[in-house]
Parts: sequence; C-alpha cells; structure tokens
Amino acid sequence: MTNPKLEQLTPQNSVLLFIDHQPQMAFGVVNIDRQMLKNNVVALAKSAKLFDVPTILTTVETQNFSGPMWPELLDVFPNAPVLERTSMNSWDDKKVRDAVGATGRKKLILSGLWTEVCINHAAFSAMLDGYELYVVEDACGGTSEVAHRASMDRMIQAGVVPLTWQQVLLEWQRDWARRETYDALIAIVQEHSGAYGMGVDYAYTAVHKAPARGSWKGKVLV
Repeated sequence: MTNPKLEQLTPQNSVLLFIDHQPQMAFGVVNIDRQMLKNNVVALAKSAKLFDVPTILTTVETQNFSGPMWPELLDVFPNAPVLERTSMNSWDDKKVRDAVGATGRKKLILSGLWTEVCINHAAFSAMLDGYELYVVEDACGGTSEVAHRASMDRMIQAGVVPLTWQQVLLEWQRDWARRETYDALIAIVQEHSGAYGMGVDYAYTAVHKAPARGSWKGKVLV
C-alpha cells in the first residue's frame, strides 16, 4: 500500500491516547463549548470501549496545577491506570511511549487539551517514531479559535489526519450487519450525537412504531 492512511481505522489497528482532560486545562478552552467538548470526549471513550480498542489515559501536574482527569472519562475506564507526567509533551514520558508501543499498533488516535501544545507535541514526536497520527478535532480544545485552527493546520501540513469522534465510531463499526456492537453503538448515538441521535429516536418511534420510552434493543433500522 503506497499510502497507509488510505487504510480505514478498525478496532484491530487503532490505539487511542487521551491527553490532559483535566479541569484547569478545560478552563482555558475557547474554540469549542466546554460541555460539548466533554460530550465528545466521553462519546469517543465509550466508542473505544465498545470496540475494545486499547486506550491510554495520561495527565500532567495533577496535584500542582491541572487537577484530576474528568470523572466522566474515568467512569468509562474505571480500572485503567492514569499515567502522570511533568512534561507538556506526553511522548517525552517513557510510560506513555511504552504503553502505546505495547499495543503493537501504528494508527495512533489523539484526543486532548490543548490542541496547540500537548496535541501538537505528542503528534509530531510520535510521527518521528513511525506512528500514523489521527487527531479527533472535536475532542480537542485550544485556548482560542486561532490557536486551535493554526495547530490543526500545522499538523495537517505535516501529515496528521483530522477526524471527528462520530467519524471514528462509524468507521470502527463500518458494517451495520455487525450485530454484536449494533445496539451499544445506537445507544451511544442516542445519548451523544445530538440531531443524529434524535433522528434515531424518531425513526424508532414514528417510523417503526416502537414505544416512546425504554430501549429498542434488537430492532434494526438498516
């Protein structure tokens, strides 16, 4: 394959790294509504858990500055270790590099704060070590719209692939005939996908005449 980035993301070739989803870091985010940011990050985490994608959590200066990782994210991975660092560049930390390397996967997906610092640093450093980098843009935040956009542009120019959390979820699913993940995927969409989730609700109730309350487990839309 001449361009490995043409190969789609799958649950078998992906590894996900969450960087510095901490209160003090979130306070500085301006480019995206913070509640929407949290929604997107948690949705991405639930997607990774659904498809059993290796997921690494890391934080910076928890006690001295940034505070603990968001509890909603920790709730998705209650038994996962949180790798604490001092460096703004998570790739400088051997624990993080080793955790990613232990998965044996080269398609590295990033979500974190801030785009123009911790995401930039980690993306470029990991690329130098031979990883293919994917940044979930709507699960990252910068200190201004200009900072976030300039950071994304810089990474794209270097070969980083931008995407959204829902794009990742649906790429991992790929085929609606994959029944073992269908119901849980629909539940994530209903809770986190805004208008798309409401559209699913409408399709079940108005079109397929399911009850307005409760789960629609086992009912297939496609």
